[in-house]
Amino acid sequence: MKYRIIALDIDGTLLNDQYEVTEATIRSIERIHRAGTQIVLCTGRSPENSIPIMNKLGLEGVLITHNGAVTVQTPGFQVLHQFSFPIGKVEPLIRFCREQEVHFDVNDAEHLYVERAGEEEAAMYEKYMVRPVVTADVLQLRQPMVKLTVFGSEERMDEVERQWLESGLPEGLVMIRSGVHFIDVMLEGVSKGTALEKLAEQLQVGREAILAMGNYYNDIDMIEFAGLGVAMDNSPDAVKEAADLVAPSNNEDGVSRILQDFCV
Repeated sequence: MKYRIIALDIDGTLLNDQYEVTEATIRSIERIHRAGTQIVLCTGRSPENSIPIMNKLGLEGVLITHNGAVTVQTPGFQVLHQFSFPIGKVEPLIRFCREQEVHFDVNDAEHLYVERAGEEEAAMYEKYMVRPVVTADVLQLRQPMVKLTVFGSEERMDEVERQWLESGLPEGLVMIRSGVHFIDVMLEGVSKGTALEKLAEQLQVGREAILAMGNYYNDIDMIEFAGLGVAMDNSPDAVKEAADLVAPSNNEDGVSRILQDFCV
């Protein structure tokens, strides 16, 4: 089967635990890209810190960012579509975070905004190659937002998730655990999978011609939509159960090995 689209999650999938793309993975991607297959990075990251990874791979084209909320075209920065909401939509959640001293940020299509960032948060943003815009009160922002993210220890995020499940989110919003230390809140119905499906329709590519690889809960619907859905060995069990097969981990060149087996 010649896959026409390869959809790749970034963190925990394309990148190893040192946040590197290995040379073996770069060579495999270059080979199948030259053969005419489109590589689409599908990530919870913003365009700001995912486009540099695409550049490192020597690719141009489409990226699905913010867990499906923003799809952009490179080179440059052209927003193809976005799913956004006014900042007031998440005001109750922001006030919760302020009262409970839970770190949060809000994102529009291009930028990430914070009210504060301590040493731990600053180190996290640096690791993910993000330059937050510090603003005194994010509720005064007027541009449409695509995502609210909260960050903290696994135990703290477990507790926030529990409280928000019990109290309920504002109507029309959903939350997803995009990492052990992160919870994302977006519009209901927005996901990597729905964005990938929309892109496939635009490109007139059937799902059977799509291979998708990921490692976390925010990758499940993308994995389930693809003709061949692959979970990394470093995935939680629920992600593996949703996949057609399990690849070696992100520290074992899992992406490269799957591409070699199914796309070369």
